[in-house]
Amino acid sequence: MKRTVSPYRLELLPAIPAFHRRARRLMDFDHGQLVYYGPMPTYYGIGEVRATVNGFVSVDFRGTGQFGVHEDMFRPEYLILVPSSTMNLL
Repeated sequence: MKRTVSPYRLELLPAIPAFHRRARRLMDFDHGQLVYYGPMPTYYGIGEVRATVNGFVSVDFRGTGQFGVHEDMFRPEYLILVPSSTMNLL
């Protein structure tokens, strides 16, 4: 497993478990939105929504997290929008 140092301050993103009410609030993601993996933001980093396919969301993380993942598919309840109030701090 490749470990990388993120260019973002991921510790500022709150960990939100899957199926938490905040994770279920927005089920439709649009192309280009910035999201993170709610349960552990540092694992994947910050990613851009590429597409939704059969209930899954394709996210391009560009290797910004500890795992160095570039692209992955998630169920929507695992993804959280990056808050606009936090964006300029990251």
